[in-house]
Amino acid sequence: MAIRVNLDRVLLDRRMSLTELAERVGITLANLSILKTGKARAMRFTTLDALCRELDCQPADILVYEADEETVSEAAE
Repeated sequence: MAIRVNLDRVLLDRRMSLTELAERVGITLANLSILKTGKARAMRFTTLDALCRELDCQPADILVYEADEETVSEAAE
């Protein structure tokens, strides 16, 4: 997937644990961990809004688009 999640970097910059963020946002630690590791296939805008609010950041601080070979080859077809 061409979307990369930088949640771990943002958490490190904010000196906040994943557990603390989960409590503040109201998301289970398991679901937040799936998001952090990049295994999530989707995210609700309400979740993104809550993350940005609690981390005092912009969506682009959390999500980054990087075209990979698979994405480029799919576009060429």
